[in-house]
Amino acid sequence: MNAQFDVLAKKTREALVRPDFLRGDPITGDRYYSVDFMQKEWEHVFTRTWQVGAVEAQFPKVGCVVTHEIGNESILMIRDEGDRIRAFYNVCQHRGNRMINCEETQVRRLVCSYHSWCYGLNGQLLIAKDSEDFPQGNPVGKLSLKELRCETFAGLVWINMDHDAIPLRDSLGVVADQFEAYEMDKMVRVMHLTAEVDCNWKVIQDNFNESYHVQSLHKELATHIDDDYQNTDFELYQNGHSRMLMKGHLPAGPNKSKKVQAPLDSLMRDWGLDPAEFDGQVERVRSAMQVQKRKLGAGRGYTQYDNLSDDQLTDYHHYTLFPNLSFTLAAESFQILRPQPHPTDPEKCLFDHWFFVRPSEGEPDVGTPLGELVPPKPAKHHVFKHGEASMGFVADQDLSIAIAQQRGFHSRGYQDSYLARQEDRVRRYHERINDYIAGSI
Repeated sequence: MNAQFDVLAKKTREALVRPDFLRGDPITGDRYYSVDFMQKEWEHVFTRTWQVGAVEAQFPKVGCVVTHEIGNESILMIRDEGDRIRAFYNVCQHRGNRMINCEETQVRRLVCSYHSWCYGLNGQLLIAKDSEDFPQGNPVGKLSLKELRCETFAGLVWINMDHDAIPLRDSLGVVADQFEAYEMDKMVRVMHLTAEVDCNWKVIQDNFNESYHVQSLHKELATHIDDDYQNTDFELYQNGHSRMLMKGHLPAGPNKSKKVQAPLDSLMRDWGLDPAEFDGQVERVRSAMQVQKRKLGAGRGYTQYDNLSDDQLTDYHHYTLFPNLSFTLAAESFQILRPQPHPTDPEKCLFDHWFFVRPSEGEPDVGTPLGELVPPKPAKHHVFKHGEASMGFVADQDLSIAIAQQRGFHSRGYQDSYLARQEDRVRRYHERINDYIAGSI
């Protein structure tokens, strides 16, 4: 196992950017409200990068269909007769009608509701009424739904509109190796939320590219997460992705000398530890939890522990994948936070929050970021406008500044961000956007 960790550590070091990687491109306000810049991002970034379209568990049988909306596009994903998940633009080749008008369904054939053109699960046109009446020739056997690149990894279905894009695994690079250890494909999405937010997608993604805000917006996390940037590792990779390693089950700063506080006390009890025994020695909790998880994990069905280092058993590894995906991985769960560009308005976005858990044997309910206990079963999709419902208390805190920041970008008093070293990931991904638009990537 140590040899395996050494190999991955070496690959990680080799993937890092050089120390002088930043150019210092200005992050101007118009990037957040310009329609022209929004269109450039769409054409040069979102149509060329790998996006998560669905969860693989949504396709248990042949004919299962899931649609995904991104920008002005609707993507149709389906499991075909060969047991392969494929992706197509959700549009009939006859006169542009949407093929599927719901989020999930199961079909024997794909039939357009307008003129009943019928396609097979592989996208090929099978039936067109009055096929002899087309002067350009019978469309059957000639036309098919337009297909996209589609791959599965980590229990997710990934799509890419660029036929010349590099394979998903190559695009993820060392991140793919890091993800594999968690056995993410065995986790269940128990929370599925989408909110329309009145800010540009980058306002939210900027936030997830730094932890400088944590001590201001998320003070309560200090009882069980060491949020000091000097104790946090930041890794920026040459392929535009990044990782932040933050110590968990370890309070920050002065909290280390106090009694164990919530929610750390509850987490300890879940693993058979008495919080009272650690009064005044809270810094010992992290290592004690690692020992307990090693001892008890197999009995709970957590086979992923065999692949994880001791640090991974207790810590939080936060990834930002270019351009707009954020993953936070824990030993038994992970979450995806994703701001997607609005189809028409650069000052709005669609913000997704997905939470996955690895069900423990004999555990009837699991907790979610909403503070609810739910069965470990796939969640229904809840869609609402920001403020109508919660996105989870930490995400709500992040969104509490989003609207005001969006307004601030319009001010003549704002010209560029003045960033700390711990915010390098922010400027890095903006420069990556610039490179895609310029055509240098």
